[in-house]
Amino acid sequence: MSTAITPSAQSPAFPYHSPFVSWLAVISVMLGIFSIVTTEILPIGLLTSIGSSFTVSDGMAGLMMTMPGFLAALSAPVVTVATGRIDRRVMLGLFILLLALANFLAAAASSYWLVLISRVMVGVTIGGFWSIGAGLAGQLVPAKSVGRATSVIFSAVPLGSVLGVPLGTFIGDIAGWRTAFLVMGGFTLAVLVLLLVAVPPLPSQQATRPDVLGGMLRSVDTHFALVMTFLIVLAHFGTYTYVTPFLEQVTHVSTGLITLYLLVYGAAGIAGNFLGGSTVGRHPRATFAAAAGLIAGATLLLPVLGGSDVGAVALLAVWGIAYGAVPVCSQTWFSKAAPDSPEASSVLFTASFQATISIGALVGGAVLDRSSPSTVMVLGGLAAALMVLVAWAHGAGRFTWPKSS
Repeated sequence: MSTAITPSAQSPAFPYHSPFVSWLAVISVMLGIFSIVTTEILPIGLLTSIGSSFTVSDGMAGLMMTMPGFLAALSAPVVTVATGRIDRRVMLGLFILLLALANFLAAAASSYWLVLISRVMVGVTIGGFWSIGAGLAGQLVPAKSVGRATSVIFSAVPLGSVLGVPLGTFIGDIAGWRTAFLVMGGFTLAVLVLLLVAVPPLPSQQATRPDVLGGMLRSVDTHFALVMTFLIVLAHFGTYTYVTPFLEQVTHVSTGLITLYLLVYGAAGIAGNFLGGSTVGRHPRATFAAAAGLIAGATLLLPVLGGSDVGAVALLAVWGIAYGAVPVCSQTWFSKAAPDSPEASSVLFTASFQATISIGALVGGAVLDRSSPSTVMVLGGLAAALMVLVAWAHGAGRFTWPKSS
């Protein structure tokens, strides 16, 4: 995976005894993000079965995607600023422990409200762990390996879609959705142990202050990043959150095959991530706009061609390729807006991305309960198309990268 973030070359947090020790620490952070990504989007594949267990509509079940996003958006700046002087290794461990407890609570929930409480815990974890972990590569490996280490850390995002969600959906199909969360909780505890063993003490090198975040928010570069991110994430999560109801009701896919369909989407996402990462540095606006255009095309065509298995699979593959490039594009805009404050840019990226996930899931759920999955796809496609128009309306001369990186 090509990385979108160019972290500042920081001094290693500890003397290197061997490359193995350094890279084990990087892998542990990657697995932490993999656990977070998988837990966050796990309900997408289990949406209808969870809703049926508590007799709630698909739209109401979509709150499982809405709650983490809103809490992540709030916790990213608050937690990062409040804990700015605390050892980052300690904070990473606490967040992963909270994630494990959230999974266990969901598995044992006797009511839907307890499930939503568990999703609040997931949201706090997302906001805190992402904001801290995204910029840690420079403290874990020598300067010459920072780019590669960052690539490894962010490879957790597509891997969560490719491996985590389909596997969780498969477990849910054969053993029930509660078992899927139980297994995820056990896996997260294993990640916690690895993280505590492999990651060295990480004293905060530069605490993120409110005035730094405020300065970023006043930047025109940040405004552009926010608008682009809002439109494309709104389009994606307003639709993808409800892809399972679409496949069931429009394509008439059996429950067991939905796992395979999601696997196709996730595998395509890895390819999209590589493609986006390799081109966004040279063509940032065009790459972002191309990803949005493909998402618009896929979601607008799904109600037309998605009634057949071939059409649905083909469009999901296109959709996966397109969305695979979105996080890397969004990260690029935010990191370039604040090249000297990697943790601050990670905070704003996390907060804006997660807030929009919530809005998209909420809006999509409201539309779904009042219309149909096809209408959800069409409206999401229009939002993605609007993002393309916004991107091209800002001519190449209207936005310039900061000179430092």
